[in-house]
Amino acid sequence: MGGEIYQAQVIRNFFDTITVTDRNLTRIYMCVMSLAKLRMEPPEKMASLLDQLKKSKLHKELSVDIIDFVCDAANELELNAVQTAFGVKDIKEVAQDFSGISLDSL
Repeated sequence: MGGEIYQAQVIRNFFDTITVTDRNLTRIYMCVMSLAKLRMEPPEKMASLLDQLKKSKLHKELSVDIIDFVCDAANELELNAVQTAFGVKDIKEVAQDFSGISLDSL
């Protein structure tokens, strides 16, 4: 579970990086390669990702293969790990806070 939380945090950082105006390729590289290492990807896959990152730098456009890799990794994570990484509380924990609120009190 701990490894999945780290993976979810790396994925979160990746998407934070690609959605801001300053899309730093070094940060993207670090996120992708860290995620590949956490997932213990074979050397061939890591070489392929590195090649795609180099092409992304050359074309100044992020490769779809990189986005696919990160999305596939995110899809394979357990929901609890993702919720922990993104700071989301379980709905059961939050529901008790709202049980005392009625429409009349609004």
